[in-house]
Amino acid sequence: METKIGSYVCSGCDIDQALDVEGMLKVAEKEFKIPINKTHPFLCSEEGVKLLKDDRDQEGVNRFMIAACSKRQHEKTFDMGEESLVVRAPIREYVAWVQEKREEDGNVNEDTQMAGEDYVRMHCSQIKKSDLPIPFEQETSRSLLVIGGGITGMTAALEAAKAGNKVNLVEIKEQLGGYILDQYKLIPSSPPYHSPQQNNIEELINLVENHDGISVHKSTHVTSISGQPGEFKIQLSKNGKSVNLESGAVILATGSKPYDATKLTHLGIQYTNVISSIEFEQMAREKNIKRIDGKPAKNIAFIQCAGSRDPNHLPYCSSTCCMDSLKHASYIREQDPDAKAYILYRDMRTPGLYENFYRKQQDDPGIFLTKGDVTSVTEKGDGSIGVELKNTLFGESVSLEMDMVVLALGQESSTLDGESALNLQYRQGPDLPELKYGYPDSHFICFPYETRRTGIYAAGSVRQPLDMNDCIIDASGAALKAIQAIELSSKGRTVHPRVGDQTYPIFALDRCTACKRCTVECPFGVLDENERGVPFENPARCRSCGICMGACPVRVITFPDYSPMIFKEMMESIEMPDEFDEKPRILVFVCENDALPVFDMAALNRIKISNSIRIIPMRCLGGVNLVNVSDAMSVGYDGIMFMGCKYGDDYQCHFSQGSELCNTRLSKVQETIGRLGLEPERIKQFEISMNDFVQLPKIIKDFQEEIDELGPNPFKGM
Repeated sequence: METKIGSYVCSGCDIDQALDVEGMLKVAEKEFKIPINKTHPFLCSEEGVKLLKDDRDQEGVNRFMIAACSKRQHEKTFDMGEESLVVRAPIREYVAWVQEKREEDGNVNEDTQMAGEDYVRMHCSQIKKSDLPIPFEQETSRSLLVIGGGITGMTAALEAAKAGNKVNLVEIKEQLGGYILDQYKLIPSSPPYHSPQQNNIEELINLVENHDGISVHKSTHVTSISGQPGEFKIQLSKNGKSVNLESGAVILATGSKPYDATKLTHLGIQYTNVISSIEFEQMAREKNIKRIDGKPAKNIAFIQCAGSRDPNHLPYCSSTCCMDSLKHASYIREQDPDAKAYILYRDMRTPGLYENFYRKQQDDPGIFLTKGDVTSVTEKGDGSIGVELKNTLFGESVSLEMDMVVLALGQESSTLDGESALNLQYRQGPDLPELKYGYPDSHFICFPYETRRTGIYAAGSVRQPLDMNDCIIDASGAALKAIQAIELSSKGRTVHPRVGDQTYPIFALDRCTACKRCTVECPFGVLDENERGVPFENPARCRSCGICMGACPVRVITFPDYSPMIFKEMMESIEMPDEFDEKPRILVFVCENDALPVFDMAALNRIKISNSIRIIPMRCLGGVNLVNVSDAMSVGYDGIMFMGCKYGDDYQCHFSQGSELCNTRLSKVQETIGRLGLEPERIKQFEISMNDFVQLPKIIKDFQEEIDELGPNPFKGM
C-alpha cells in the first residue's frame, strides 16, 4: 500500500500559549516534505477527529504524526484503524506545560520553540521509518491445563470451565483435594469470621469430577510441555501410559509444603511431646489430643513462626501460621473444656476480617496469648516441656511448663521438591524462573499471576505464601489471565504489559552471527536455537519488549515501528546547537511503564523541567542497543540519561530484567566511551518510580550540572 503522511499540530490545552504552532507545521512541511499539514484548536474533539478521518478517507492519509498530548492520553480517540499508523509527539507534556510560556509581548521563548520543533522533527522521522505491524497467525487451542488438584487447582479448573473452556486437571496423587483433605476444620471464610468452618472439600471435589468441561487425570504427572501460548503441546504420564494433549494456556497450582520440622531442634522438635502443627491437626481430626504416653494434654503451647521469619530457615512470614494456631486452640477448648492453650507469638498477624476470629479466641478464658521470644525449649523428666520466653509485654522473662508444645510450621513452595512439575522444553530450562526463596518469578505488584513464561500462570501457595481463602481468590485470577492469554494469542496479540500489541520482532537471519545473546537475554524464553545455533522464535511467547533487539550486536532484530534505525533517525533529526551556543543537549531514553508517566505527572502539576533534554520513549530500557549510545555521542549530545524501573532483588521492571540488563550493558559502553576520550560520566542510568515526579526536575538539573562541568561534547559539530 502506498503511504501518505499527514502532520497535525494541536493548539489547545495552552499549547499555543507557549509555541508557534504554524512554525512547527513548517518544519514538517519543509524539512520532511510532508504533503498535508494542519492545525486544530482541539484535535481530540469530535470536530478534530473528523478532520483526521476525513483526510484518511478523502486524501488517502494513512500515516499520522499528531503533535498534541501524551500518547498515554486519547489512545482510542486517535485510533485511525488497522491500515493506518499513528505516532504522537507529546508537545503538551514535554514542552508547553513544563517550559517557558510566550513573553508578555507575545513572542515565543526561543528555547521553548526549539524544543517543540525538535519533537516534531523526531516524530516525523519516526513515522517515515515505521511500518504497519504484521501479526502472526496460529491454530489456537481453547483448552487449559491445570497442574495440581488441591483447592487452588480445582477452583481454577472450575472457574475456567464455567467460562466455557475445556480443562484438563492433572493431579499427581490418586485423589483430588490436596492438603485440605487432611484438615479437621478450616479457617473461617465467611462472615462473621468467628469460628472454624466444617471441611467441605468433598463438595468441591464432586463439582470438579462431575463437570462436563473438566477432564480429571489422577495419578498423573506432566512429562513435557513445548510450544507456545495457544498451542502448547502437553505430554502426560498416566498410570504408566503416555497421553498427548494440546492446551492454550497452563496454570501451575501445585501448592506448598510444610517446612521440615526436623530442622527445628532449637525449638525442641527432637523431644517426645513437641510436635508439628501438621501432626496436631491429625490428632484433632482423630479427636485424640493427648501426649505420646497417652496422658491428657491439659496445657498446650503453640510456638509461632516456627521456622518462619528466621534468616536461618524461612526468612519470610508464611501467612497461615497465626490463623492455624488460633484454629488449633479452638480444637483444644472444643474437645476438652478443662484444657488450656497458650499461643506464644512475636507478632500476631490476622489481617482484615480475620481479626474477628482473633478477638473471639482472645475472649476465651482458656486461651492465653503471650508475646515474647522463645529462648529455650527443654524436656523434663516426666516428659513435660519447659519453655523460656524473653522480651515479653511484661518486660520480664517467663517460664512455662507444658504437657505438649506445637510448632506452627511455615510453608515453602512445592517447586523446591526437586522434581519439575512442568518439564518445559525451553532453552532456558524446565521450570519457571525463581525470584527468591524458591517461589516462581512474577511481577508481584502489577502482574501477580504472571510468570516469565508467557501463557503459564502460577496460582496459590506455589506462587507465594497464602492461606486457603487467598488461594481461592488467586485461582480465579489466574484462570481469567489464562483465558485472556488464549484470546489474545488467537488474534496474534501480546499479553501484559503491552496488552494487545501486534508488533513482533523481525530477524534478518542472513546477517545473524549466531552469538546467542538474544536467546540468553530474552527473559521470557521466546527464542530457541536450531542445530546451527541460529535463533528461531516462538512469537506467542513474546511480549514485544525489545530486549532481544537491544542485545543484538549487529542489529538484525527490529520491530516494524520500533528499531535501532528509528532511534538513530529520531536522535539525529534534532537541531543540534554548536559548542559556542551554550545550549547543551541531553538525550533521555525513557521506559514507558514507570518513567514516562513521571514526565506526564510532572507536566500535570506544571513543574518546570530543563529545556535541554530531548526524550525518546522506550518499551523497556532493555531495548537500548549500545550502538545507539555511540551514535548519540557522535551526533553531539552532551549527555545521555536512561530512566527506567527499579531493579535488583525486589525489582519491579515490567519486563523482569530489562532495567538490569540496560545497567549491565551501560557498564560496558562506558568503558568504550572512556577509550574514545569521552568521560563515562556523560552516560548515566536512573531508577525512577511513580512518586518521583516532584524530584524529576532536580534529577535532570543535577545531571546537567555535571555535564556543564565536563563541557560540551567534543564531537559536537563534527
